[in-house]
Amino acid sequence: MSTITLDLAIIGAGAAGLHTARLAAARSADFAVFDADPRVGDTWRRRYRTLRLFTPRRWASLPGMRIDIGMFAYPTAAQLADYLERYAVSFDLPVRTSTRVERLTVDGSGRFQLDLSTGETVHAERVVVATGAHHRPITPAFARDLDAGIHQLHSLDYRGPEDLADGPVLVVGVGNSGTDIALDAAASGHATMIAGRVPGEVPGRIDTPIGNLISEIFIRRLRNTTIDTEKGRRFQEEHRGHGVNLVRNHMTDLRKAGIRHVARVAGVVRGRPVLEDGHAVDAATVVWATGSLPRHDWVDIPAAFDARGWPAHERGVVPAVPGLAFVGLPFQYSVASPTLMGMGRDAQYVVDRLFAVDAKATVTT
Repeated sequence: MSTITLDLAIIGAGAAGLHTARLAAARSADFAVFDADPRVGDTWRRRYRTLRLFTPRRWASLPGMRIDIGMFAYPTAAQLADYLERYAVSFDLPVRTSTRVERLTVDGSGRFQLDLSTGETVHAERVVVATGAHHRPITPAFARDLDAGIHQLHSLDYRGPEDLADGPVLVVGVGNSGTDIALDAAASGHATMIAGRVPGEVPGRIDTPIGNLISEIFIRRLRNTTIDTEKGRRFQEEHRGHGVNLVRNHMTDLRKAGIRHVARVAGVVRGRPVLEDGHAVDAATVVWATGSLPRHDWVDIPAAFDARGWPAHERGVVPAVPGLAFVGLPFQYSVASPTLMGMGRDAQYVVDRLFAVDAKATVTT
């Protein structure tokens, strides 16, 4: 079994990991990026095919290389995946794909130890966890009570209409993914309902030059809603694990597509979804677009987490475990933190802190 020693190990080669890697390279650090997928960008390649981001070109581009789309265009998931792959190659970033970090611990000398799926062991002075915000689906406990004849899946597992059973579709959750999937289902010929509270809509149409410019205002609002403000802290608690306002889709779009908006799903009775107004819903497929969370069960450092199991960090840096940090967490610093619009600022802060003089001290486990 071989052993690798590094100044910095970055776990995850998505946008957050590549942001961090570019900053580490600028410091001439001895580092490597480890990613479980065969190709950089595969996380995006697994998303539903009709997904189109609402991040304008300027904000969708990482430092030093512009994404190759039109001035007022928004990237698809596939375009972003290919861009991230090209970015890693263009800057010769030391990314090791098909290499999963099975366990992250602290060794006897106070360094971090990464046990890799390849059988290798990595010892690092610093670690940045950048594995993404959407790995653990949130579904209501009553989902298990649905009739076995009703096909159900989470939005994380949806790729396209081929994942829907013949017959009516119920999408639970009126967020950006939920409305995308509902429109996809209706366009493919399914009678479609969408259930839940409307979180609000960004005014105007972003898929126009004027709308593209207006979206910049919305982006700045997201970036400025930070944990430094009372509004930001309140937003963090209210939206933990859930999305923000509808950006591209409007409820008028859904109505025009023949999609019926119904009340929140309150439970399951006799195997059928029941709305809070008491009506039971007949559906062949239920898509739970009910949010998702990061997955950190492989991080075996108890001091890195609070009582609820969330990373116990300050702007991504873990005070109780010097040398350990996260990038890309939901609301790491602002509403925009887990998005292309906010993670670059967070990565800069984390790298500056990790490489500050005397930043690394004895790790508390």
